[in-house]
Amino acid sequence: MAPSLIQAHSRRWWMAVTAMIENLLCSAVLLGWGSLLIMLKREGFYSHLCSENGLVVVSLGNTSTGEVEEWLSCVDQEEMLNLGFTIGSFLLSATTLPLGILMDRFGPRPIRMMGSTCFGLSCIIMAISAYNPDVLSALIFLALSLNGFGGICLTFTSLTLPNMFGALSSTIMSLMIGSYASSAITFPGVKLIYDAGLSFRVIMWMWAGLAAFVFCNCFLNWPAEGFPTPDEVDYSMITIKEPPVSDQKIAADRLSHKNGDVRHSLEKLPSGPEAAPNSVPFRRSVLSPIFLWSLVTMGMSQLRVIFFMGAMNKMLEFLVTHGDPHLSFYSSIFGTLQLLCLVTCPLIGYIMDWKMKECDEKSTPAGTEQSRPKRDRKIQKVTNAMRAFILTNMLLIAFGCCCLIDNLPLQILTFILHTMVRGFMHSCCGGLYAAVYPSNHFGTLTGLQSMISAVVALLQQPLFMAMVGPLNGDAYWINLGLLIFSLAGFFLPGYLFYHRRRLLREKEARDKQALSEEIQALNHTEANGYKHRNGIGAVEA
Repeated sequence: MAPSLIQAHSRRWWMAVTAMIENLLCSAVLLGWGSLLIMLKREGFYSHLCSENGLVVVSLGNTSTGEVEEWLSCVDQEEMLNLGFTIGSFLLSATTLPLGILMDRFGPRPIRMMGSTCFGLSCIIMAISAYNPDVLSALIFLALSLNGFGGICLTFTSLTLPNMFGALSSTIMSLMIGSYASSAITFPGVKLIYDAGLSFRVIMWMWAGLAAFVFCNCFLNWPAEGFPTPDEVDYSMITIKEPPVSDQKIAADRLSHKNGDVRHSLEKLPSGPEAAPNSVPFRRSVLSPIFLWSLVTMGMSQLRVIFFMGAMNKMLEFLVTHGDPHLSFYSSIFGTLQLLCLVTCPLIGYIMDWKMKECDEKSTPAGTEQSRPKRDRKIQKVTNAMRAFILTNMLLIAFGCCCLIDNLPLQILTFILHTMVRGFMHSCCGGLYAAVYPSNHFGTLTGLQSMISAVVALLQQPLFMAMVGPLNGDAYWINLGLLIFSLAGFFLPGYLFYHRRRLLREKEARDKQALSEEIQALNHTEANGYKHRNGIGAVEA
């Protein structure tokens, strides 16, 4: 039986810590494609395509047994495996739209259990296909598809968990996204174990067991309801000590009334003449300029990031001799640097939470007027999101400039910038949507944005084929075009600046109107008091 929302609140730190670990090990591990590609080649996946044309024998060097290990490689094999990566990375982003709709409808619990099941199946399929890769190579497409779909289920369901942390929500969300972005280190870590002599099949079976643990943890600790925002539910009335059953039912009823039944938020949205004044139609959110400009920014950033991941090995090979051990060295550095996401993503969370405490109304003793906050909450959220996107786009431009320089040691800086951009862009977008749009639109809007970004990222496959084909491995002109395209990312913070000025003007107009009404009321009160005093004097006379 699923725990209640009150029980889940008491376990929120356990859920948050385990969710970050699960995201790190099981969410977007497919983004560590460079290391998985080497393992798949060594296991012989699609090596039969290298039997005739373009055959290259890659030497690994001395293994742990002291023998020289070699495997077959060719352009046809790399194109086929990269197609599998394209499909998997597409599902890693594109399926967020139906997931968002389902999560807004049913909550995160069933989706998370489904995601862990799909991820476990992907590991089992890869383990089985490794027994006879010459015959079962085609199963890698199914395995990578399930891997991408299961990974995004785990990531997406963890994004609403920070709602239970109040003022720390943006920081916790940035850690969730940081663990998702850092999961690209998982396959490089697995490759180190693989190089040490452990079988690829054994590793995959152990990984499937880890997915079973994720399923059990979700079944025991995640509630059936969604996690409402602090604006919808007062978490302060939920104590760490679990109340009696009767009190728990009363508190649950209060939560349900204030939250408007989270599990059925989409069905029970007010409509018609009885609609609440704060209810916003979903169509208005989709057609808002902020969302439309975010599609341009995120689509461009996703294409930039995914293309570099898919083509990184080939771009490094262009800088060094094919088969040079430095290639594996730099691939390992790239994988290790993915942990930077856990360190850098809280920076964006700090920027998104900047001076938000000054927007809270301080409670005052009974009988006195409630003090006004120093800052307007909505204006401060928009300001913080604008600054976060400006920083992310500047890092993306610096990353594109580094990609144009043919210097191998400089690529370490490129790896660092790539890692920071990949974590920052998702944190910025999630924080912006949480700040501007209603919580019952968050899942669907995030899913729609991710799906459109995934469609744009599909362009990385023809770009990769053009690089290994007509351009002979030289990605200079592709990187130059993507750098120019990256300038479009500044349209979103530009509009946020305009939107912020409009909100400031509206706030100033409201303040002036409130001040004038207060002065009129004060004058009216004084006039009534003067007449009242004159009336009393006349009666006494």
